[in-house]
Amino acid sequence: MKRLISFGFPKIPIMQGGMAQNVLWLIVAAILITGALGDYTTNCSSLLLGQYLCLDLNIAPETQQPRGCNEKGRAKVVCQAAPGIICTETNNGTFEREIPCKYTNGYSYETALLLSVFLGMFGVDRIYLGYYAVGLAKFCTLGFLFLGQLIDIILIATQTVGPADGSHYVISYYGAGIEVIQMDNMTYRMPQNDWKAEL
Repeated sequence: MKRLISFGFPKIPIMQGGMAQNVLWLIVAAILITGALGDYTTNCSSLLLGQYLCLDLNIAPETQQPRGCNEKGRAKVVCQAAPGIICTETNNGTFEREIPCKYTNGYSYETALLLSVFLGMFGVDRIYLGYYAVGLAKFCTLGFLFLGQLIDIILIATQTVGPADGSHYVISYYGAGIEVIQMDNMTYRMPQNDWKAEL
């Protein structure tokens, strides 16, 4: 007499006989189940969003960006492919992928903002950021009669003015930061119904 056990896959017969026979049937069932699920082997650099997850960003405390962030704004991190996907690069589910990052030379956002609020009339904020000519002009005119200081406080607070070398501020990676989205001639604009010209 035999009983049938089902795991949602092919029914597995379990014999009333000896223990060795039951173990053999369980091994065959495990082979059938793993064969039914299978693993997909691919080059993981071509995976789409949702097919991998990059959780270990390895944030550097001094820059608050992923370690290895370069001037091009890219950093390599270790990612994990979705279950069942094997990467040809590593023969397992992990692989390295480049992600965007904000390269910084160590200019602190908090320091720049505090310098602008308290010493902006003397141009210290602009000198700190590397704009020496504007800093000297603000020093000679007492912050353009305090109007330049007020404008600089707003420009630095909104991160419109950054370091002169083109790098980004050091801001907490998971903190409040502003991402500037720009549009150029290569940006696609989806036509809207109200764009039709009336003749």
